[in-house]
Amino acid sequence: MERWHNRVAVVTGASSGIGAELARKLIAAGVVVVALARRLERLQQLSQELGPQLHIRQCDVTDVDSVNAAFDWIEERLGGADILINNAGKLSGGQLLTMSLDTVQQVLQTNIMGVVYCTQHAFHSMRQRQAPGHVVLLNSVVGHYLFNSLPGSQQELNIYPATKHAVTALTELFRQEMREFKTQVKVTSISPGLVDTEMVPEAYKCLPMLQAEDVANAIMYALATPPHVQVHELTIKPLGEPF
Repeated sequence: MERWHNRVAVVTGASSGIGAELARKLIAAGVVVVALARRLERLQQLSQELGPQLHIRQCDVTDVDSVNAAFDWIEERLGGADILINNAGKLSGGQLLTMSLDTVQQVLQTNIMGVVYCTQHAFHSMRQRQAPGHVVLLNSVVGHYLFNSLPGSQQELNIYPATKHAVTALTELFRQEMREFKTQVKVTSISPGLVDTEMVPEAYKCLPMLQAEDVANAIMYALATPPHVQVHELTIKPLGEPF
């Protein structure tokens, strides 16, 4: 991680779970972290814990103006982004055939368009400065296959697996585009199984789960690889997961 010392990492969805844990690890490694999230009070608590190496900005990744304002601030105050962790995600329980389309749209905007908005900004910064960079996309095992619901229970994942399949496609699309732009920017998809966070549906909480720290450690591994090594896809499952 020495090459990222004093470089700037932007972490979306940083107010809790994987994002907050990753912010802790990045700062411990000497990285300057910009934590973005909607819940300002959670960010302020994290800031009190981690000190001046953590910069916090309230940001809704579904809102283009909000994303523009956050990345403009990063450019003006810190000189740009060297690492982007697209961690913000949304899962709303219910069945796709009957749930509110407004809810479906929120999941689509967060999990797909939020990634696009933030990645465009970060890539522009990296390319403009001709700087090495790394973009990480928080994916899921359901971005590669869809498992059956538990016996006797209704499927609760609705549009979420479709958005994560989109993240899988975006990862490869970004890799090809970054290659043809002749940049030194890496892209990595991290696909965990169930993680013990606020987002997990109640029906799945009886199953083996990863901890947020496990996923943060996987991201740190990908970031720490030598400049010529790109971890394209990393899948992590809890031992005993039945899917």
